[in-house]
Amino acid sequence: MLLFSFSRRGWESWGLPSPPHIPEGMPVLIDEDLHFEDANGPRPTTVINRWLRDLPSNGAHSPETWNNYASMVKAWAEHLTALGIRLFADRDSLKDGLALYAQHRLSGPLDARLAPGSWNLHVKTVAAFYNWAAANGHCDAIPFNYAARTVLRPDGTLMEAHRNLATVRGALPHASRKYLETDYRELLVNALAGLTPDGEVDTRYRGRQTGRNAAGVRLALSTGLRRKEWRYLTVWEIPALPKRPTRVPVPVPLAPPTTKGGRGRQTWIDYDDLVAVRDYIELERAAYTDGSRWRPEEPLWVENPNHVGAHINGRFRRWHLLTPAERLRLVAPEGGCALFAVQQDGSPFLDWATVLRRASERIRESWEPAFPHVHPHMTRHTFAMATLERLVRGYYQQAARLVIDTNSDDAMALYLTKADPLLVLRDLLGHASVAVTQVYLHMIDTLRVFHEAYENATPDPAVHRAAAAEFEDDTD
Repeated sequence: MLLFSFSRRGWESWGLPSPPHIPEGMPVLIDEDLHFEDANGPRPTTVINRWLRDLPSNGAHSPETWNNYASMVKAWAEHLTALGIRLFADRDSLKDGLALYAQHRLSGPLDARLAPGSWNLHVKTVAAFYNWAAANGHCDAIPFNYAARTVLRPDGTLMEAHRNLATVRGALPHASRKYLETDYRELLVNALAGLTPDGEVDTRYRGRQTGRNAAGVRLALSTGLRRKEWRYLTVWEIPALPKRPTRVPVPVPLAPPTTKGGRGRQTWIDYDDLVAVRDYIELERAAYTDGSRWRPEEPLWVENPNHVGAHINGRFRRWHLLTPAERLRLVAPEGGCALFAVQQDGSPFLDWATVLRRASERIRESWEPAFPHVHPHMTRHTFAMATLERLVRGYYQQAARLVIDTNSDDAMALYLTKADPLLVLRDLLGHASVAVTQVYLHMIDTLRVFHEAYENATPDPAVHRAAAAEFEDDTD
């Protein structure tokens, strides 16, 4: 079974009156003989493709999510084919296939084995596919069993919750580190900058791009960016330094096409972290982009950029309208990519997962054996916990009152003096409701909350799905 991404390029030569109504970048599955149907009619791959095309209308708007779901269902379908079981076989056959799949994925060869969290995501994705297929008349049997229980909601009403019995229990939230405390955060930033834990130059370190790596991670730790937001932020969307140092965070707007669900939002960055980011932009980054000959395919030429937008190929466009794919094609006036993070030739840099993995390994080998594996989404968890602590202690509120008392017209300061800490954090993280923020915090707080505590505190499945979605990127 082959998996590729759909592109409309060249559709005029396909003999069609108009381009296919398929989103750009949508994954498409096809059997190795390149046929979508045979003597028995449409093949199962056509049903999978129909399900994939329905994902955007069912709440999955990210091409990255489409590809992840497609690869999971593809792996399941290939497993069944190897066993001689049809994708839409009878229930007993599918349950036999599921049992062997669980054995293969949870205790089989090392290269095929999944962690409990990844296995659970596979199970839920395949279950979502079968539920959709059954609802749309494509199959009669589903290979999963569910356990139902009645739970009491905080508002006093009873509701029925269901658990897929094919999922496995992972570690309790207190048993694994989900975020970095202050000393580990500083240790990570120093390592990325080529420094020792004491802040001295590490003469043994031979890494490159220390300015970019340290500044980029400080940006993520101080703003709570999701991975896509972090990757596709342009250099002109980074705010300028205020005229004088401030304890009130500086607003950072995030464009809807780069945010989860396309809602857009505003987060913030601490002044000291913004100083480090601006230093990278004006020194190391400028040296790599000035006169760069890097050119993407079908470049978009940027002229007269500012924090709102720029003339792109002669037409003024606002940053908040540009998609990630368009952002990758932007060429800055001085040369090089327009994204915040670039490589030495001025081309875009996107692989923050590798940067964090290598830094984590070096810290464990050289200074702190207990240092965790840091993945991109852990920076978001770290931001959430550090920000909540400051909000609860009143740090930001005190700073905001000081700004107001000195007659400074600062909207952020006024907001901080009026809003509840959880509501502030909800807005910064881009959650749909404060209930999602509460459950999300319980999931990453390894010191205070056990699994059953947060599960019973807010039993609404929709809230748990939204909070759990925050952890889908934790496998990087």
